[in-house]
Amino acid sequence: LPIGGSSVTIPGFLVVTAVIYAAITSTSMVVIGRHFVHLSEEKNQAEAEFRYTLTRVRENGESIALLGGEEEERSGIDKTFAYVLGQWALLTGQHMRTALVSQGSSLFAPVVPILLCAPKFLEGSMTLGQVMQAASAFAIVQGAFGWLVDNYPRLAGWNASARRIASLMMSLDGLERAEQSDTLGRIQHGETEDGAMLSLNNLSVSLDDGTGVVKETEVEIEPGERVLVSGESGTGKSTLVRAVAGLWPWGGGSVDFHADSRLFMLPQRPYVPIGTLRRAVAYPAPADNWTIAEINVALDKVGLDYLKGKIEEDAPWDQILSGGEKQRLAFARLLLHSPDIIVLDEATSALDEKSQDKMMETVIHELPDVTIISVAHRAELEAYHSRKITLERREGGAILVSDIDLVSRKGRRNLLARALWGTGAPIEKPHELE
Repeated sequence: LPIGGSSVTIPGFLVVTAVIYAAITSTSMVVIGRHFVHLSEEKNQAEAEFRYTLTRVRENGESIALLGGEEEERSGIDKTFAYVLGQWALLTGQHMRTALVSQGSSLFAPVVPILLCAPKFLEGSMTLGQVMQAASAFAIVQGAFGWLVDNYPRLAGWNASARRIASLMMSLDGLERAEQSDTLGRIQHGETEDGAMLSLNNLSVSLDDGTGVVKETEVEIEPGERVLVSGESGTGKSTLVRAVAGLWPWGGGSVDFHADSRLFMLPQRPYVPIGTLRRAVAYPAPADNWTIAEINVALDKVGLDYLKGKIEEDAPWDQILSGGEKQRLAFARLLLHSPDIIVLDEATSALDEKSQDKMMETVIHELPDVTIISVAHRAELEAYHSRKITLERREGGAILVSDIDLVSRKGRRNLLARALWGTGAPIEKPHELE
C-alpha cells in the first residue's frame, strides 16, 4: 500500500481481510439479532398459553355453554391468539433482519478478494487464475470465520429453548431445596407401636413460607374406625388430609401408620386416565390386574351397571362421564383395591343424598374392617361414621376443638326418639331426628 511516498507491505492481507470481514459481519449479526432469544422465548410462551386456554375451554365447554359465556371465552381466546400473532410478527421481523445480514454477507464476500487483488492483477503481478484461486481461498477462510453469521438464528432458537428448560429445572430445584431445607420443619412418617391403624402425634401443618395451617393435633384412630373430619371452609381440613397421605411435607410432628397398611385416597375430583373404561376403573393399578367379570361386579355395586358393555371401549371418559359418575367410578376403584385405610376428601359431593347413602353403605358392607377418614360438610354423613373430630380456625393455625363418639351419641338419639314417640325403629341417620 503506497502511503506518503513509501509503500507498506501487509503479509497475508487476504487472511487479515477475511478475519476483519468476519468480525464486522458477526458483530453486525449480534447487534441486529440481540433480541432474537427473547422474542423466541416470548413466542414459545405465547403458544403455550394459547394451547392451555384452548384446553381449558374444551374441558369446561359444557359449563361455559350453560353459563352463556361463549362470547366472553371467544374474546379471551381472540386476545390470546392476537398475542401469538404479534409475537410471531416480531420474530419474523427479526428473522428478516438477520437474513439480510447473513445473505448479504454471503453475496458480498466473493467480491471482496477480487477488489483487493484487482491492483496486482492490473499491474500484471497476478494472473487471472491466481486471482480466482485467491478469491476461492478467501471465501473458504471467510466462511469458516463467519460460522456465527450463518448459524445465529438456529443458535438463538436453541438458546431460547434451553433457557425455558433451565427455568423449569431451576423451579424444580427450588422446590426440592424447599422440601429439604432445615428452615421449615418436616412432618415425619413412621409406624404405630400400639396397634392403632393411624396416629397423629403433635401434628402441625404449615405452608412452604412457614404460615401455620393446622397446629398440635393429637389423634389416634383404631382399626375399623370411621372418622369424620369437620370444620368450616378454610380450616385446613384438605391440607391435613394431604399431610396424612404424605403429599404435604411442611410442618411438624409425625403421622404413623400400622405396619403394612395400604392407604387409598378418593379426592373430590376423581382422576380418569385416557384409555379404556377398564383402565379407568383399575387405575392406578394395571388394567389386567382384575378380570372383566370382577370389574363388572364392582361397577354393578356402585350403580354403573349400564357401563358394563363398554368396559373395553377406548373413549374420552373424563369428558363423557358426569361428576357424579366419576365419583361412583372412584368407589368402584376403591372396591377393587380393597385398602386398609380410606381417605375421602369430599368424595360424595357430586352425588345426591340417596346415592351418597348407597355408596357409603356399599363401602361399609363390602369392606367392613376398613378404616375411613372422611372430610365433608354434609351432616348426613355422620350416620356412617363412628367418630367426629372438629377443627376450628385460630390465629396461627386451626386446632382440634372436639372429638365426639358418634356411636354413643346415636344411641342417645334413639333413646330420645323412643321417649318421644314410643318404641320404633332405631334412627340411623342424624337428620331423621329433626
